[in-house]
Amino acid sequence: MHYNQYELAQADSHITTRAVTMNFEIISEITDIEVIAVGSAIRDIKRLRKQYGKGRWHKLKGVATIHLASGRIRLAELHWYEAHGIGKQEGNQT
Repeated sequence: MHYNQYELAQADSHITTRAVTMNFEIISEITDIEVIAVGSAIRDIKRLRKQYGKGRWHKLKGVATIHLASGRIRLAELHWYEAHGIGKQEGNQT
């Protein structure tokens, strides 16, 4: 899977702690997946519903190995949104 323009924040001491847009490719399975918010507990719920449609939205996080555009390979925590019938949408790496 190749992802473009995901937000990166506080990944580790080698990467800036302020949010920046990055390109990266997920090169492993995403593991340790957890639901971290559902429905109205998601801050962006209004925007998600307007942009992608109504659904039971979940914000999830998991861990995967990624390949950065710089050529570096890193273990990263990824965050993304999913809704039944809509699938994975957006995401970020922290």
